[in-house]
Amino acid sequence: MNRNRALIALVVAIVIAVLAARYVYRQFQQASAVKPLPTTTVVVAARPLALGTPLTPQDLSLITWPANTPLPGSFTRIQDCVGRSIITPISKNEPILESKLAPKEAGAGLPAAIPVGMRAVSVRVDDVVGVSGFAMPGTMVDVMATGTPQGGGDSLTRTVIQDVRVLAAGQTVEQDQQGKPKTVGVVTLLLTPEQADQLTMVSTDSRIHLALRNTIDTNIVKAAPVFKSALLLGGAEPVHFGGGGGGKPRPRRKLEPEKPAGPAPYVVEVIRGDKKTDQTFAVQ
Repeated sequence: MNRNRALIALVVAIVIAVLAARYVYRQFQQASAVKPLPTTTVVVAARPLALGTPLTPQDLSLITWPANTPLPGSFTRIQDCVGRSIITPISKNEPILESKLAPKEAGAGLPAAIPVGMRAVSVRVDDVVGVSGFAMPGTMVDVMATGTPQGGGDSLTRTVIQDVRVLAAGQTVEQDQQGKPKTVGVVTLLLTPEQADQLTMVSTDSRIHLALRNTIDTNIVKAAPVFKSALLLGGAEPVHFGGGGGGKPRPRRKLEPEKPAGPAPYVVEVIRGDKKTDQTFAVQ
């Protein structure tokens, strides 16, 4: 009798253990199951878009975006972006944000990308010493001018404008002095009205060069002009001009020629007994 009771208790214990294991397994499966995250739609660029491009339905597409990761300024409908121009280059699959679009009333094209109070000025850039091939829209540059001040004198190079943004870059074809076609680099810069006046002034009789700079480098450096004579003559003082260059030039410091060295002295060897000495006699 006791043996039957023990057998029944063992069977009951096994059944309870199996049921408990099955329950724990189901709970573990439910806990480890990944719940689908809620999503929304976001408008992105279907292709690379250049600055000033008016958006069309063919330029845009929709992707799913996690709803718990909000993207401020994004759009969920393509029709809300159509017709507006972009004010900064946009890569493929990059979300379209309100901060990258011109105001609705600004119109289309490059003028829509110019902020209120700023000006866009195009200048010809030397292809050899400039960086017109690398000055892409959105890059930051310094503007340098090379020329001769009014009244003549020593030619110089000076940085006239620093840390300005490139709006557009391209090329145009002009005729050279022989009437042959010549490709000239043209870069459009975003400037303040004062900078626009300065650039227009120096570009009339100077060669304009660009220097690329890091986009996070906003330091304005006070650099003195570099004179040609100081580079070629190894320290000769350049010609300086007072005011706007209309004064009389200050003459350069004359370099005194080195005096020729005299003839070498004579050295006579004198022997006295077992001693030997050298006597030096200067030549008169």
